[in-house]
Amino acid sequence: MKPVNAGQVVVRATASHRGRKLSVTPANSPMKRLHYGRILLDGTTPEARFETSGREVGLLCMAGECAVKVNGVEVIALGRYDALYVPRGSAVEVRTSSAVDLVECGAEVEGDYPLQVVRYKDVEQNPSLKFKAGGDATTRELSILLGKNVQAGRIVAGFTRSAPGHWTSWPPHEHTDLLEEMYVYFDMPPPAFGVQLVYTAPEAPEVVTVVRDGDAVLMPAGYHPNVAAPGHSINFVWLMAAHREREDRVFGVVNVQPEFAQRGSGLEASLK
Repeated sequence: MKPVNAGQVVVRATASHRGRKLSVTPANSPMKRLHYGRILLDGTTPEARFETSGREVGLLCMAGECAVKVNGVEVIALGRYDALYVPRGSAVEVRTSSAVDLVECGAEVEGDYPLQVVRYKDVEQNPSLKFKAGGDATTRELSILLGKNVQAGRIVAGFTRSAPGHWTSWPPHEHTDLLEEMYVYFDMPPPAFGVQLVYTAPEAPEVVTVVRDGDAVLMPAGYHPNVAAPGHSINFVWLMAAHREREDRVFGVVNVQPEFAQRGSGLEASLK
């Protein structure tokens, strides 16, 4: 694995604006394919419009509600933890009558895949899309919003919530040959914080940093465990982009750090 450049992988306060803002693209980061943006709308800024161009785009509704039009056609209202897959070459309009927080992920693709709506109530009923993992001091709950339930070329996305004070992404794992990834921390009001590590060599971690609500950490390579502060959860949206379109678009296929590999990856439920 190529070492991670610590100065290029931590992006602070990505949820401090109104409207739509792309914080991470291949042009401003070490990511080769993955794009990350945030759409934050309320009564003062109730609408955002954009073109997907050559990218497939996933919209994850992390709070509030909104209505989305794609190519001028009303799609449907999105509520908390619902998601929408938008094909490349689409015109998107998002509007709210209250407030909404959308995480946007995208990647350039060559294929055409259909517009798809993911209801969180359906994710909750599928034990390979929503499940608990870990054990003593490593308990967390994972929700896969854009995974095998969606036809897509590269993007995979969902979120993880830890038990207070627990580790997640444990045992440490990496999937550099298949996917690049980033974490975006959410629903961690002050004084909550966590500590994120990213390393290609365990004895010399490239990244050890405190993370708070709205921060993002990129993982173009390397193991990436993290831990919540005592009494608080570490909660993060994970966004991934496959290197080879369709072929590498898999969740749960990882390389566990050998010293901690005795009990598996903790992600086995997603493969059933």
